Amino acid sequence: MRLPTGLLLTSAAAGLASAVAATFALPSASSLCGLVALLALLGYVLTDRGVRPVTWPLAAGVGVFTVVTAARLFWPQEQFHELGLLAPGGTPAVATRLAEVIEREKLAALGTAAGVVCLAAGVLALPVRRPGRGALTTGAALLLLVWFGVDNARTVRDHPLPDLLGTVWPALLATLAALGALAVSGWRTDRRWLLPSGLVLLSLTAAQAYAALAGTWSFWRDLTEPAGDSFLEPGMRFAAAATDAPPAIEVVLPLVGTTLAVFAATALVVAGALGSARETH
Repeated sequence: MRLPTGLLLTSAAAGLASAVAATFALPSASSLCGLVALLALLGYVLTDRGVRPVTWPLAAGVGVFTVVTAARLFWPQEQFHELGLLAPGGTPAVATRLAEVIEREKLAALGTAAGVVCLAAGVLALPVRRPGRGALTTGAALLLLVWFGVDNARTVRDHPLPDLLGTVWPALLATLAALGALAVSGWRTDRRWLLPSGLVLLSLTAAQAYAALAGTWSFWRDLTEPAGDSFLEPGMRFAAAATDAPPAIEVVLPLVGTTLAVFAATALVVAGALGSARETH
C-alpha cells in the first residue's frame, strides 16, 4: 500500500472513530480521534504530487485546524450547569469562568479563520474551468449569507455592535471567508462537486461557531451588565437575565460537533481541490 493511500485510509478511519465516540458522549476520545484524522489528512496533502500553489495553501489550512484541535484537548472542559447560577456567589463565578472561555474561544476562532483563509487561497489557486457552474455556488453563498444575517440579527440588535464585533470578529471573518470561497468554487469545482459541498459544510460550521461565541458573549454581558436588576436590599443585586444559560454554552463547550464538522468539511475541500487540480493537469 502506498503511503498517501494509507494516510487517507487512516484519516477516514480516525474520522469515523471520532464520530462514534461523539455518539457515545466521549468528548475527549472524539477530539483525540479528530486530531489523528487531521494529522493523517495533513500528511496526505503533503505527500500529494499535485500543483504546489494548490497543495501548499491546503496543507497550511489543515495544519492550522490541527493546531486548534490539539489546543482544545488541553483546555479545561467547563460544566456551567453544575456551578449553580443562582447559588450565593454563583453569578460572579459563572461570569469569571465565561470570560475565560470566551477568550479561549476567541483565540480558537482566530485560528479557524486563518485555516479557512488558507483553504480559500488554495481554491483561488485553481484555474477557472467550469464558468457555467459559478452562478450556482454564488447563489448558494448569497442565500447562506442572508440566512446568517437574519439568524444573528437579534444579538446585533440587543447589544452594542462595536462591543460585539470586538469579541466575535475572528468567527465572523471565518464565516465570510468560507462563504467567499464557496461563491467562487463553482468556476473551479471538480466533477463530483466535492469542493462546493465541503465549503457549504465549512460555511455552516463557521456560522455555528460564530453564533455560539456571540451567544456566550451575550450571556456573559447580561450577567455582568444586566438590564433589568431587582435590588432586594442594599448591596445585593439579583439579575433576572442570569437564570438560564443559553443553548450556545452547550454548543461552545467542548465543541466536539464542530471538530467533526471541520474535519469532514476540510476533507471534502481537500479532495475536491486536489481532484480539480488533477483533472486540469
